[in-house]
Amino acid sequence: MQNSNDIRQDMHATLHARRELGPEYEAALVESLVERIDATIAARVQAELHAAGAAPYSPYGPSPYAPPQPKPKGNGSVAVALGSLGIGIPLTAVAAAEAGAGGLLLAWAGIVAVNLAHSLGRLRHRH
Repeated sequence: MQNSNDIRQDMHATLHARRELGPEYEAALVESLVERIDATIAARVQAELHAAGAAPYSPYGPSPYAPPQPKPKGNGSVAVALGSLGIGIPLTAVAAAEAGAGGLLLAWAGIVAVNLAHSLGRLRHRH
């Protein structure tokens, strides 16, 4: 892995080569320097990930030898259901007192819509 002194030396060498070769080689020199800097950055990132205990990246998916990833706990459905009931009780009282049966139906239609949207969202993310 290159350190910052190596990168400085590469930069100086690239500038020196540009002066000697002329502007027609500038694009190739810049591309070469960028590739070396990219490789240095990638090596540093890999070293940091390795030091942190992260599994190396593979474009082919997780290694069959990698430990299984923990599954997320809870799905929020209980919280949505309890929240709906908690909001539904006072909303029922206010809607019935202020708007009658129409307000009551509208309030509970909104609560049902929220729960339905939550359930459909969970089904969509499951597949």
